[in-house]
Order: sequence, then C-alpha cells, then structure tokens
Amino acid sequence: MLQAWLTARSVARGLPAPVPDHGGFRVDTNSEAEVKRWVFPRVSEGLAELGRTIDAPRHLLKLCGSADELMAALPDGWQLLSLAYVMTATRGWIGRPLPAGYTLEVSRNGPVVEAQVISSDGVLAAKGYAAEGRDVFIYDRIATAPEHRRKGLGHAVMHALSLARPSSDIPQFLVATEEGRALYTTLGWRVLSPYCTASIASP
Repeated sequence: MLQAWLTARSVARGLPAPVPDHGGFRVDTNSEAEVKRWVFPRVSEGLAELGRTIDAPRHLLKLCGSADELMAALPDGWQLLSLAYVMTATRGWIGRPLPAGYTLEVSRNGPVVEAQVISSDGVLAAKGYAAEGRDVFIYDRIATAPEHRRKGLGHAVMHALSLARPSSDIPQFLVATEEGRALYTTLGWRVLSPYCTASIASP
C-alpha cells in the first residue's frame, strides 16, 4: 500500500519512482527543499542505520508512525520537521456549487489531473492534483489561498479531482495536516497512520 501511494505521488509530481532501500522506500527528489527522502512503514534497523550514517541536511527520513517513535530511533542531531496524517476513504465526494465570482478549471495530463479555482479578478484561489496509481487514487498539494478560505473551494477542488477516479472500488489516499485531518474526518475519511518527518538540522 505504501509503495503504491508513493508511486502515484511521484507520478503526480513528476519525480522518480520510489525504490526499496533499507527496509523502506527511497525517492530521489533532488529539489531545493530536499535531496532525497526515505519513507518507512514502521520503525526498523534500516531507519536507525540511516539516522547514524546521514550527516547532511535535506535528506529526509519519514515514518508512518508517531513523532516519539521516529525521534527515539534517531541519534542526536536530528530534528522533527512536521507531523501529518496518511488518510484514506472509499466514498466519493458530493458536489456543491461554487460561490459567486469563482470558476473551476480542470485539466489532465496522462494519469495526472489538476483542478484550479479562479476568482473573478483572475487570482488563483485554490488548486490541487490527483493521480492514478496501481490500485490507488491519490490527492496531492490541495491548497486554498488564505484570503479565499472557508468558502468551500477546497471541497470543490476535491470533488472535481474525484470525478477522475476510474472506479469507486479504488481506495483514495492523501496526506493531511492537523487542520486538514479534522476537516477530512467530517467528510468520511479515516486516519491510517501518523506521518512524521525528520532531518539533520541545518548548520
């Protein structure tokens, strides 16, 4: 399940496919924010070994587990960067009309779907992506500009993306922040696991 989700995420972001490494999966992102990341389904010796051998920032270790579990497996010098949640759902989204003054644009590039909500003055108010994978459908980078929140725009983006899901039997996945977790829970999503990230502190 983890590999399928990571593979679809790489498709959505145009990244290399994840490869098995140290008991988890490595993605060579090579971006300004990070060089590569390893994602582990649970604490393992491979995770601890990477913690002992990595000595540079921008090499991220991620765990489907609690922050306490992740930090306990790592030596001094590592810092917790974020806490999120892997969530899943099988139900679809109920469509809602957009508020006046907004339009929805949806485009597709192979297995990747992009939805954008544009305000009447031409500003990008909300957007998000989705991608098909092997037996999974994932949502990625769902965001609403602060000045356009609490208007249902994120819901409109999710509904538009969900229409691309090839079958209602395919499970849906996303990674949510603490705030997002509360919202998605009210919409029928459930938490599969906490999702934590650590990195060597920058000098």
